[in-house]
Parts: sequence; structure tokens; C-alpha cells
Amino acid sequence: MSLGPGRPGGGQGALVVGGDYRALGVVRSLGRRGIPVWVLRPEGDHRVAALSRFNRRTLTLPDDDASRLAFLGELSARENLAGWTVFPTADATAAFVARHHDRLAETFRLTTPDWDVFRWAYDKRLTYQLAAALNVPHPTVCTPRDRDDLDRYAGPFPAILKPATKPRLKVPAVKAWPVRDRTELRRRYDEVAALVEPGTLMVQELIPDIGGQLSVAALCRNGQPLMSGVAVRARQYPMDFGRSSTYVETVVDPDVAALGRQVLSALRLDGLAEVEFKRDPRDGLCKLLDINVRVWGWHTIGAADGFDFTYRAWQLANGWPFAPVEVPAGLRWLRLTTDLPVAYREIISGRLTVGSYLRTLASRHDRAVAAMDDPLPAVLEVPSYIMSRRGRHRG
Repeated sequence: MSLGPGRPGGGQGALVVGGDYRALGVVRSLGRRGIPVWVLRPEGDHRVAALSRFNRRTLTLPDDDASRLAFLGELSARENLAGWTVFPTADATAAFVARHHDRLAETFRLTTPDWDVFRWAYDKRLTYQLAAALNVPHPTVCTPRDRDDLDRYAGPFPAILKPATKPRLKVPAVKAWPVRDRTELRRRYDEVAALVEPGTLMVQELIPDIGGQLSVAALCRNGQPLMSGVAVRARQYPMDFGRSSTYVETVVDPDVAALGRQVLSALRLDGLAEVEFKRDPRDGLCKLLDINVRVWGWHTIGAADGFDFTYRAWQLANGWPFAPVEVPAGLRWLRLTTDLPVAYREIISGRLTVGSYLRTLASRHDRAVAAMDDPLPAVLEVPSYIMSRRGRHRG
């Protein structure tokens, strides 16, 4: 089935694929400017984005690719959505768009790249191959073929065991499993190998933490940033190798900015991206950890100050010209529901003082969920999260 030809001109509205706080940021960014926004929520996903007053309609997105393509084609034909802009907000949905990029682009305007580009970020084996080809520093990694191949890992310990891609695990979502030595590596491998696709587990050295990860955030055309900035992820949840940021601040760091631009240029990326690094205290090098080619958690950090990545991405997808801009230092973003438990542990451990944390809360910052003009998502964030978790377990 063809999705049909796209409509010239565009700018009609946006389909935000996802229901969590990242999607909520997109909904608010566009909705506040009067752009019609619909939330397409995968089954079992979070609900806060759908609760926003700027969301005009919520629909459930099917699970498999074939059903999703049929759903979008029928929805576009029925509701006259040709020319609307699609914002996937998670790896799984961005991967779906990437796999069917040409077909979806016949009808919709897209903010994420096709599979030829996307796969270099989605598969961490390819990410580190790219880093090596560009002479960009990165952690020592090894992808063992099986348990007997684990000794091929030549890096230091402690290390982490993690999947090269982000499949649907048979356990609660985790990003990595720590291992202290080869004995624990073998034991942990036996525990988790059956949970992921065969041959996708990676062993990666664990870079010591000296104050958070660094990220280059950008909106690009042909690999050249039209809007970009560097930020330090001062706190994340969990703190050691977190799944998501909880407190972020933009900074000036020319070395990290240059490395990020090098990676983006090599990808010749069109759209949004976050390139994550960590400075290794053992050699002083900033090492590439991850690439996200979709909206990231703290993408709203500069929205109130005129540095709105989402709105600029919508403009770019719809052919609106604008001059390149740099995001200034000193902008802050905080997600209170996950930052509070992280800060508590940091205070108990002595790495954070109560006074310092209170100053964080008192400082001017973008809030991930709370908003005076859109209060319902913050009120119902925790209850909706619990409902989503129950929905996953029933499924």
C-alpha cells in the first residue's frame, strides 16, 4: 500500500510519536505556537504528553511495522494529514521511521534520518567503528561472538556489559550491567545473553566519573549545525550510567563542540542529534559514548530563551530558512521526579551538599514536566507512569 504523494507547502501540523516527557516537550513547543499537534502513543508508553492541553488528539500506535504503515496511511487519507511533520521521540519509533523513510516521506515531513544514517547511531558497534575511522576517542570495546569469546576483551576493569542495540528486553529496562572482573563478566554474560539478540552484547570499559557527561546537541542540515550547543549532564538516573538526564546545564567547551561537529559532519545528518561524550580523568580525552538522532531528554533547555530545537526542526522540515545560532552557556534543565532521588543519594554519599542542591532548585531553569500554562501533566505524571507500567506488565 502506498502512502500517497505529499502536499507542497506543508506546515499543517505535527504527529508526535511517544507519550513521555520528551514527547511532552515537543507537544508544548509546537502547540504554544498554534501548530496542531496529535500524540501517537505506542501501547504501554507513558501518558504525560497526551495529557497536555496543547495536544489536540491522542491515538494508539500499533506495535509492528506493517501495522504502523497501514495505520499511518489510513490516518493520513482519512484526516487529510499529508504534509504534517513527524517527531519520533524514542529509539524504537525513530528506527521504524528510518527503516521506512522513503515511504513515509511520500506523505509526511520527517525530522529524523533514513536507515543509512540512523544505523550508525542505533547500533553501538557501528558507532564505535565510526569513532575509530574518524580518530575520535572512545572507550575500549569488544563484541564477543559467544561466552568463549569473552577473553577477547582487552580493556580494563571495571567494565560494563550492554546490548549494541536497544531491543525489548525481557526484564525491566536497563542500559548496562556493571562487571568488576572477568569472573563477574562471565557470570553476568550467562545471566543476560538470553535476554538480547544473539551476538549483540558488548563489553565496554567503564570511564571513571569526574562530574557528569558532556553532550553536543544540534539541529543539522547535511551535517552542518544550524543550531548547536554543549551541555554537561550534571546528574542522571541512575547516576553511574543513567538511562536519562535529570539536571543539565549548557557550557562552553570548544574541544567537545569540535568533536561533536566532526561526528555530525561525517554522518551528513539532516535533523536533530545529541552526541554524548565523557572526559576520561586517566588521559584527559573526551570519549564518544552515544549518538541520539531524535529528540533527547533535555531538548527544551533553551526554549524559553529563543533556542527551541523542536520548533526549529519543524521549521527546517517545512522549508523555512533561518540563520545558524549557538546556544549560550548558563541555561539549565531539570526533571524533578527523577532528580530528587538522585540528589538524595548524592547528598547521602557526600558528593552534593543540601545548600548546593537548593540553589539548583532556586535557579532559573526549564522544567521537564511542570508548566504554569499546562499544569495537568505534572499533576498526573506519577499516576500515569504507574498506569503505563501496569499496562506493560499486562501485555
